[in-house]
Order: sequence, then C-alpha cells, then structure tokens
Amino acid sequence: MKTIAICNQKGGVGKTTTAINLAACLAASEKKTLLIDMDAQCNATTGLGIEKDSLDLSIYDVVTRRKRKGSVITLRDIIIKSSEIAYLDVAPSSVDLASAELELVNVLAREKRLKNAIDDVKDIYDFIIIDSPPSLGLITINVLTATSSVLIPIQCEYYALEGLAELLNTIRLVQKNLNESLVIEGVLLTMYDGRLNLSKQVAEDVRNCFSGTVFESIISRNVKLSEAPSFGKPIILYDIMSAGAEGYLKLAKEVMQNGSN
Repeated sequence: MKTIAICNQKGGVGKTTTAINLAACLAASEKKTLLIDMDAQCNATTGLGIEKDSLDLSIYDVVTRRKRKGSVITLRDIIIKSSEIAYLDVAPSSVDLASAELELVNVLAREKRLKNAIDDVKDIYDFIIIDSPPSLGLITINVLTATSSVLIPIQCEYYALEGLAELLNTIRLVQKNLNESLVIEGVLLTMYDGRLNLSKQVAEDVRNCFSGTVFESIISRNVKLSEAPSFGKPIILYDIMSAGAEGYLKLAKEVMQNGSN
C-alpha cells in the first residue's frame, strides 16, 4: 500500500484537480483507492459529486476523535463508496475542518491523528491519495506524517517556484522529527501550454531545480479539466478523450510503475 499526499501551499496549482483525477485513474486501473479530503474547502469532496452539506460525518470527526453512540468515529465510519468508479472510495471533508487546528493545539501527539486513523484501513487499499490544504499548518503536518510520499504539482506560469523552499523545508522537518521514511514521489507540471514560451521556460526551470524527480507526464491547460468538477465528475468520466484525461491516465501509470509498497 502506498499513501501519496498532493501538496503545495500555493493555491491554484492544480492540487485538488490532481488528487481527484489521480485517484480516479488509479481506481479505473482496478487499484483499490481511497481519496482523503483534508482541505476544509471540500473541493475534492464536491468534485466527486458528494454534497458536503448532506454529510453526517467527515474527516473532521476522525481527526478530532468525535464520539457517536459512545464510540470514537473512525475512518471506516466516514468512507463513501463511489457510485461510478468501482474501486474508488472517498473520505469526505467539511468546513468544520478549518477549526480542527485550534481544537488540537493542546492535544498530545496531535501530529499523528491522521496517521493513526489510516493505520486502521491501510490493509484495504493499494493507494491512498490525500488532498492537502493550501497551507503549512497542523493539518498539513498531519498529512505529511501519515504519508509515504509527496506529489508536488507546479503550474507552468509566473512565480511557479514561489514558496517551494518553505514547503521543502517543512518536508525536511517532518522527515527529521515525525516521518523519516517520507520521500518526494515526484513533481508534476500542470497548466502547461505548449504554445507559450513561458510554459516551456518554467518546465525547463522546474526540471533543473528538481533533477530526476519530475514526472514525464504533463497536465496541459484544458477547458474540460476545468469544467469537470462542476459536474461532480473526474475527467475520465466527463471527457475520456480530452487532453486532461490523457495526462492523468499517464500520470497514474507512472505512479503505478513507481511501486505500490
């Protein structure tokens, strides 16, 4: 089983889009996959057609260890099976997650709440994909502590590398103090437009900066990819023939080739 966090504290880089579509493509390849939405914006939840306002339980209840009928709520209690992709399960988020950092501030071993929850289900899945919040707070620390690797999406636009030093420093601190086995799964180029010199230059800069860890797969700028979340569908269900679907299917293949242990 491999756990992959999709992480970049900078917004608008394709983080949630990557989490949704990588999870869906892995599941479509008959890999038992769980997508955990750890972002209080709940975009990974709604992007798969789950109405966040209709949920009784969410990942918030798991990391804060809420009780129901006298028992602590576990990850198994909140998992929703996808009705459209057989091998895909979702652990949804809620806006309540935004308050979790304050609630856990004085809690012992608060950085390991998500890891402990995942330990209970790790034997069920081939892959667990985690959508991280666009920040480097306690929730992201929980994600990095719980995961085996980090996938970093970087958009091929101005200021693409802005803030990455801070993310890499956070990863190093987690490796040193909380999760020594944490590695970088790879860097994913997103929003690429081959007609623009800027995209080509950013791609070159990223490959120079992250030599050997940049995925061959590139996610091109694609209207269908932008439309799909509003229909509550991953791109392979919304438009399998689109460039976005092709990009994420190739990415899933690369991830599977990297191994599943």
